[in-house]
Amino acid sequence: MAVEKRALTCIVCPKGCAMTATITDGLMTELTGNSCPRGKKYAEEEILAPKRMLTSTVRVLNGELALLPVVSKSSLPKGRILACVEELRKITVLAPIAEGQVIVTNILGLGVDIVASRSMPAAEKD
Repeated sequence: MAVEKRALTCIVCPKGCAMTATITDGLMTELTGNSCPRGKKYAEEEILAPKRMLTSTVRVLNGELALLPVVSKSSLPKGRILACVEELRKITVLAPIAEGQVIVTNILGLGVDIVASRSMPAAEKD
């Protein structure tokens, strides 16, 4: 039976509870330091299936700028973030782009869309 202790700082609210999780055979068996049930839920997810938001850029053709900032609509599995970034490196969009416009639907089959985090007008022609 493998037992480990892991220190976590809850990020659910500004309070930032310093928590200590006991993990036995890959499962959280005890949690101390959380002041609400949301901390427990956060700790379980962070230990069993951590997720992160993704912010990045994609190339733009005919835009005022060469890169368009993009963001995931929801959290992605932490272990797949780099693969998602690699996928975004292959993407080139054509301006104009509206803020919130879906740039990649269901990236890597994870059920999460990547959207433009700002509008990108087309470059003015001389």
